[in-house]
This record gives sequence, structure tokens and C-alpha cells, in this order.
Amino acid sequence: MTVTITVNGADHSLDIDPATPLLYVLRDDLELNGAKYGCGLGQCGACTVHIDGKPAFSCLTPIGAVAGRRIRTVEGLGSAEAPGLLQQAFEKEQAAQCGYCIAGMLMRAQALLDRNPDPDEVQIRAHMQTNLCRCGTHMRILRAIRRAVAMRKGVHSAQEVRP
Repeated sequence: MTVTITVNGADHSLDIDPATPLLYVLRDDLELNGAKYGCGLGQCGACTVHIDGKPAFSCLTPIGAVAGRRIRTVEGLGSAEAPGLLQQAFEKEQAAQCGYCIAGMLMRAQALLDRNPDPDEVQIRAHMQTNLCRCGTHMRILRAIRRAVAMRKGVHSAQEVRP
């Protein structure tokens, strides 16, 4: 079956089984390797992408369910040469240790900031709780999200970002 999807603004028509997980299509067919296979059960968040602006576990989402919908991956947030605001904040706070969870963390955080540009600490923690980091950089990740909020407001001092 031919399935057409839009990923990071580009249309792709694929002859594929509609039950194939979106994660496999992104990584194997489109060579977008940001989203990671973690648990395969939607419990870790390493595979998080946006579907129509909302965070979703791509390991659980069949490709047939996203035909005609907008998909955004971490590659759609920015590049090494031109990182997005949130990516810059994660770098400044050194939020990645091994880096495995970071794409999912970025995508979940971006969904929050797209919906609520000025979340408070409780909202940030509640929104991010579905994504796991085995390295234990959760506090840096939370600081990076607060930094991104502050950067949007024009505050650039790390001291002004800390709770």
C-alpha cells in the first residue's frame, strides 16, 4: 500500500505495510535517526515526535495512522549549523550525557513550549514526566527548558534561569 506522509515539511510517498511503526519508517526509510528505539512500548519517550503539533511515541504509531498528518522530528527543530532556541538551551545547560533520550526530550519540551510559551515549574515537570533519562540529567533538562523560556523573553544570564 502507498502511504503519503509529511515529515518536517516534506512529502514522502512510501510503498509500505500500513502497520509499520512510524519510528521504523523515519529511521530506515527516511534516514532520520534522531528518534531512538528505546523500549518499543511507549514507556521511555526516546522515540517522541510531533504529530500535528502534539508529542507522540513513534514506536507505537502505525504509519497508516499518520497519512496526511504533519510529522515533525528533532531534525525539524534546527541543525548543528543553525540550532533552534531549545537546542541552544540544552547545549548551554549540558543537558545531554549519553544523548540517547535527548531527541525525545527536545520534542516533548518543544510541544510544551509551542502550546505554552511561559510554563511554570509544575507544568514543565508534569509535561516532561513521561520521558526517561537513564543518565540522570533530569535537572539539567529542566534547567534547559527554563533557559529556553528565558531566552525567548530576552534573559540570557544562567543565574536568572535557575529556580
